[in-house]
Formats: sequence, structure tokens, C-alpha cells
Amino acid sequence: MPRLPGQGLRLGVGHDSLALVRTSRLFGARRTLLSELHIDGPEPESLARGLRTLFEGIDAAGWPLTVVLADELARIWQVSPPPQAASPADLQAAAAMRFTSLFGSATAGWTLAADWRADQPFLAAALPAPLLAAVADAARAARCPLVEVVPQFVAAMNGWRRLRRPGAWFGLVHGQVLTLAAYEGKTLAALRTAVVPPGADRAWLDNHIAREALRLGLTAPGLLQLCGTAPRSWAGEADGLACTLFEDGAAGEAGALRLACTGSVR
Repeated sequence: MPRLPGQGLRLGVGHDSLALVRTSRLFGARRTLLSELHIDGPEPESLARGLRTLFEGIDAAGWPLTVVLADELARIWQVSPPPQAASPADLQAAAAMRFTSLFGSATAGWTLAADWRADQPFLAAALPAPLLAAVADAARAARCPLVEVVPQFVAAMNGWRRLRRPGAWFGLVHGQVLTLAAYEGKTLAALRTAVVPPGADRAWLDNHIAREALRLGLTAPGLLQLCGTAPRSWAGEADGLACTLFEDGAAGEAGALRLACTGSVR
């Protein structure tokens, strides 16, 4: 299919579904679902079969492809650089050690990526190498250049980076999970996840943020910026906490389709 400047493809990969979306920057953000299907699981063989089926009949040659993975398929964590870190190897070693401490295993079989900052804490992510290989093989077969493969939370942070405010906490709600990036000024202080109980109201949110700030030894934020499926009742200001909900244009979308759309509005 012919491609105009500003157009691209986004692939959402969930634990049991895939979705391929065409995006456009022309005349405002536009997204068109091209293909969607259920898969048996994220194992490499099942994923490879699903990706072949997903791209069948779609002329994707030359279209840049961005892949967004469900966060449960990846590992995301915060890394504090070692004192007097002198090389990228120092930062990579610190990220690997923190990975082992948090997840109880070595990084063998995972591909690490990060902001790699020696002067302040940074966000790191690890993606399963077999999953990455299956995605790369599918992109090569479809002859579309693979731009990036990112977990959903990273895609959300990157997508809304221009609207994020210094000192504000940033969060993503997907399904019943709230993932928070807690900041102290401009510095990433921690990454936290929590299950959102059914019917959680603004009082639950306020209490949760206050508890997290207390646990982390941080001053509670004055602004919380959320995207994803956060309840509309959370928006507004109460007890010194303002909550802004970013409209991601994915209202009513679910599963891999919502994954594919995450971060496509910048």
C-alpha cells in the first residue's frame, strides 16, 4: 500500500492477541485497524504463527513499524547509577544487578535497554530475546523497517513526554493495573505497580498516592498525570493533588488494539 510522509504501522502484542494499526500524522492523528487476531499465547512459536497470519494480505513493504508489548511480557525497573560510574559497562552492570535483585534471575535470555544516565536514576527495560527474534523475523518477512520495540509503559511515557510536567508523577492504567513513575523534582525516584480494585474512586487514588509517597520517603506530588483506562472520576483536584487524564484517543479500545495505539499521540 502506498505510504505518505508521517504514516507508519504500530503492532500491539498482548499475551493472547495481536493488532496491527496504520497511523498518520496528516490532518491530525488518525489510526486505522488493519488486522487483529487471537493467539494461543506469547510463546515464540505461537507468536510467529500469529504474526504471519496478521500480515497476510497486507502490503507493509517500506512502512516503519513500531511494536508495543504488554507490560507483563517485559520487565521494567528503575536503576540508580553506581557512584563514579565511568563507562557504559558500569551502567549495564548496575542494571543487570538490579534486575537480578528484583526478579530473582540473571539477564540471560533477555535483551536490556535503558536511558543509560550516569548522573541520575534511569528507567530500564528487558524484553525476552525469543519474542524479539519472532517480531524481527516478522518485520523482515513483511519488508517493513523495525523502528522500535517497547513495553506499553515506556511507549506511554515517550508518547506524552511533551506534556509531562517536572515534579509530576506519571501513570498508566491498563486493565486493572496502575503503573506509576514517581519523581522527585526531575529525578525518577521509583517505579511502582498496583492492582486497581473494581470501582476504585478518587478517594482510593488519593490514599494510594499518599501511601506510595510515604513508603518511598517522598513529598506527595501536587500533580498526577495519567493515561490509559483511568476512570474519568479521578480527574480534577482534591486535597492538594491535581489529577490530569491524558486523552489517548483509544476510548473503547481494548487488548492488543489499545496496546498498538499507546503513545501514538505526541
